Amino acid sequence: QVQFVESGGGLVQPGGSLRLSCVASGFSLGYYNIGWFRQAPGKEREGVACISSDGRTAYADSVKGRFTLSRDNAKNTVYLQMNSLKPEDTDVYYCATDLNPSCTIATFKGAYWGQGTQLTVSS
Repeated sequence: QVQFVESGGGLVQPGGSLRLSCVASGFSLGYYNIGWFRQAPGKEREGVACISSDGRTAYADSVKGRFTLSRDNAKNTVYLQMNSLKPEDTDVYYCATDLNPSCTIATFKGAYWGQGTQLTVSS
């Protein structure tokens, strides 16, 4: 059974940094993609970043240069380091996988989701 435990969300000031973590179970990061979506009530879901089984990463244009996705296969954990945060980054962030080896932001649909963690960027 595919499951995720997300953590690391919270309140941060504009310009600040935060790191989200997602521990996955039920599948191996060494064989499948994993990434993050974000969504606020009433808004469209937005793919933020994903990493393929071979380690290639993809990012939404809105976060390129500010967010970095990495993973630890031994811990089956993925991390999203978020720097230079903006108020428009405020959202619930969800960890997800398609159980496919590769991903791009355009093709990453997130067939399996976690419960989400709230990020609020505000002064």
